[in-house]
Amino acid sequence: MRYLINTQEQPSAARNIWEDCSKIIKLEIKEQPFVTWFSPVKPVELTADKIILQIPNIYFAEWIDSKYKSLIHRALKQTTGLDLKYEFRVVEEDFGNPDIPEPPVELKIKSAPIKTSPQVPNGLNPKYTFDNFIKGESNELAFSAAHAITQNPGKNPFNPFFIYGGVGLGKTHLIHALGNKIAVDFPEKKVIYLSTDVFTQEFFDSIRDNKINEFSAFYRKMDVLIIDDIQFLKNKEKTQDLFFNIFNILHQHNKQIVLSSDKPPKELQGMEDRLISRFNWGLTADIQPPAYEMRIAILYKKAEDIGITISHEIMDYIAINITSNIRELESCLIKLLANSALNFKEIDLNLAKSTVREISTAKRVAVNIDVITKITSDHLNIDEKKIRDKTRKQEIVNARQISMYLSKEMTKLSLKNIGLHFGGRDHSTVIHACDSVKKQILNDEGFKKTVEDIKYKIELTCG
Repeated sequence: MRYLINTQEQPSAARNIWEDCSKIIKLEIKEQPFVTWFSPVKPVELTADKIILQIPNIYFAEWIDSKYKSLIHRALKQTTGLDLKYEFRVVEEDFGNPDIPEPPVELKIKSAPIKTSPQVPNGLNPKYTFDNFIKGESNELAFSAAHAITQNPGKNPFNPFFIYGGVGLGKTHLIHALGNKIAVDFPEKKVIYLSTDVFTQEFFDSIRDNKINEFSAFYRKMDVLIIDDIQFLKNKEKTQDLFFNIFNILHQHNKQIVLSSDKPPKELQGMEDRLISRFNWGLTADIQPPAYEMRIAILYKKAEDIGITISHEIMDYIAINITSNIRELESCLIKLLANSALNFKEIDLNLAKSTVREISTAKRVAVNIDVITKITSDHLNIDEKKIRDKTRKQEIVNARQISMYLSKEMTKLSLKNIGLHFGGRDHSTVIHACDSVKKQILNDEGFKKTVEDIKYKIELTCG
């Protein structure tokens, strides 16, 4: 579509142009970054040569400019056929909190500010609600506490709310449901959800761009901070320091903090004692694997959502044989439907049995760099912390290089990010480590077996 720029038709023309631009941008970046950084952008004015976009704060402007400037220009060019520029208008809310430093506004704001401020994007998945969460004995405390928090976020005995349990038991669903409920019932509150990996990556980027103060100020302004998989902060000393300060500010001002983990606070090795102490200030609740009755209820709910009817005999067989987590139950039902449709077979007990066997034997590797480092150090009997140090002892260098090599092979992290995880080393060090390991694998059968054994343990752990 091409637009004839008519400034008499703004802001409707601005909205139409930005709507089409957003569609182009959304095709080129992942959903989470799009929701986080582009959802709050509001087109408010159009001139002959530029579109003015309203944003919540200077941090958004600097981040979008540094990451997506060329993409926005390309989208504007593709949408309008013109070399249309963009300009940010920052509209910040006054939080009335003298302890939170405001980042300096460096942009030139030429237009009069708009009175209303947009909501900070929350990163929540709207599909996860309390209504479609299956409640049972295994998650009763966690569910009840989460629901209670939504009645008076921040000003309740459950702050922080620390929820833990194994993979696929519904932790993420529950904390999203909590956030969604608060966002609906308290639209004036700033709610944000993100994973620890995203938080850590943004922190690394803020160090690189010399914007740590802006990064910290952004999260300290939240009314509800929800962080998933907090266990991945272990052994990241600088990130833990920053999070400790953010935690303190939020808690002191009765802002709600919600954290999830695969283990209770006392079992989080590599986490500072002062953080573990604060995790225990509020309520710690666990989610256990679902009992048989709950597994049956989950299967029937999933079948209803998909729009299929399956006999109780088949549901019973699946519930009896898949017991570890909710995710496997749902995956089995979807795979059963796929096997039926793709192979033109009726959904019967025999097909259910073969599908359960497939699910039970399939490898589901979801590896991260912390698991790789831990298993490598354990296998080689090396202190995990030393792998990140600057020591040049040969056995530690070997462990570090193997960890870097496997991180490159088994994760999607860039060389730069891998280097940052190992004491802030640059990408050239990672390249050298990978080349060194490859050469040793070709020339040393014993070394090759060591690397293969470590990789097997990682896959077994994450399978």
